[in-house]
Amino acid sequence: MSKTDANLTFLVTGAARRVGAAITRTLHATGANVIIHCNRSRDDADILARELNSARPNSASILQGDLLAYNALKGLIDRAASVFGGLDGLVNNASTFYATPIGSIDEDNWSELIGANLKAPLFLSQAAVPYLRKTGGSIVNIIDIHAERPLKDYVVYSATKAGLAGLTRSLALELGPEIRVNGVSPGAIIWPDGGVDYPVEERARIVQQVPLKRVGAPEDIAGAVKFLMLDAPYVTGQILAVDGGREIAL
Repeated sequence: MSKTDANLTFLVTGAARRVGAAITRTLHATGANVIIHCNRSRDDADILARELNSARPNSASILQGDLLAYNALKGLIDRAASVFGGLDGLVNNASTFYATPIGSIDEDNWSELIGANLKAPLFLSQAAVPYLRKTGGSIVNIIDIHAERPLKDYVVYSATKAGLAGLTRSLALELGPEIRVNGVSPGAIIWPDGGVDYPVEERARIVQQVPLKRVGAPEDIAGAVKFLMLDAPYVTGQILAVDGGREIAL
């Protein structure tokens, strides 16, 4: 990227809460403009935008849209590029996560998980290509260590993340040399809302599998995204595991 950070614009999907909000704050802290995508978390997006615009006026904007609405995805990218006059980076962070044990899977599960975790990143990336080529921009996909080692009972989710890992490498091949495409694979970072799938005993078991013996923080993922987006001009087609070493211990 040839522009200064103050002239860069990044779109982060699922940016209003949790890891997405940490990524957005980290990119914003470099001096860049950020576009906060949300769907149902508009209140959280409003709070985040006020926080960022208070720190630096007119540097954060909200873009609301359902990523399962395939026909609206190109328009969403076009709207994002119009906010600050271009687009330098796309972070495909938005994701859907729930169990689908064999015997319980139906077509709605398939459509929802594939749509959010694989189809949307593909078509958002495709729509962003003309803008990113102009700026020498970059795409970072948020994957999961379970793309490589499937999570039991999460059959469809694991398959979608494996697909996203493959998509990341394929897009890097297709879009170079103008556009770099990389991925970040989180391990245990923050537990899903509600805690139903990860009771206390299961959380303790997972932490014991991690060589660093602790869960990570959203800021760990955000730092990896920043590195791949801004500080790694000769890195493309790579997937960085940010998991405390859990992947090598499974």
